[in-house]
Amino acid sequence: MSASEATLERFREYRRTGDRRVRNALVEQHMGLAEHLARRYRNRGQAADDLNQVALLGLVKAVDRFDPSRGLAFTTFATPTILGELKRHFRDRAWTVHVPRQVQEQILAVTRSIQDLHQVLGRSPTVAETARASGLSEEAVLAAMEANRILAVGSLDAPLTADADAGTVADHIGSEESGHEAVEHRMLVASLVDVLPSREREIIRLRFYEGLSQSQIGDRLGISQMHVSRLLARTLSRLRGMVDDAT
Repeated sequence: MSASEATLERFREYRRTGDRRVRNALVEQHMGLAEHLARRYRNRGQAADDLNQVALLGLVKAVDRFDPSRGLAFTTFATPTILGELKRHFRDRAWTVHVPRQVQEQILAVTRSIQDLHQVLGRSPTVAETARASGLSEEAVLAAMEANRILAVGSLDAPLTADADAGTVADHIGSEESGHEAVEHRMLVASLVDVLPSREREIIRLRFYEGLSQSQIGDRLGISQMHVSRLLARTLSRLRGMVDDAT
């Protein structure tokens, strides 16, 4: 029996018996993963021991939630759960990585426009409507939405404003326009893209790591901008589903 098969068998045993000794053994087996992910957040004013404890809490949650019958590797499942705990630890600390001031301003403009339009229209605005209200191009609006989803510490459940009645970010983002289903964090994307087909992996890399627009990606890959938009929306939706399953 290979090491991976032995690990899956141990998870099956834990699911079947709930034996805490098996659980503890699984946690100890994967502590290196938790410590590795915690190291990504160092040099941000938090003690290494504190970050390790937060990551360990995420690991324990992942062990408790993991279903070996789903065919997903535990490390793929556990990574977003652990990162989620680390992100929650930094939830009130503005940005997790440096964001250019222009991008921050665009994100704020788009967020305010979405909120205002939602109140006026009684529904989530389209990208075109948001672009007109914010004075930005549609491409800039989509880029601001994507940057907000990937780089912001808060999740889609975070309040849109200090007003308790304003709802969450997710409440105010349209669901029918392409490019809206961005995953919450760049690190989280990196932990999951390995399961994607090669073309979808390349689109994610070009969009979120090289910063190319959808039109530029289309030119690079020899496909239309609309095809890129559909593939990007479908891929991000799939990734988001994996995140929701894991957290």
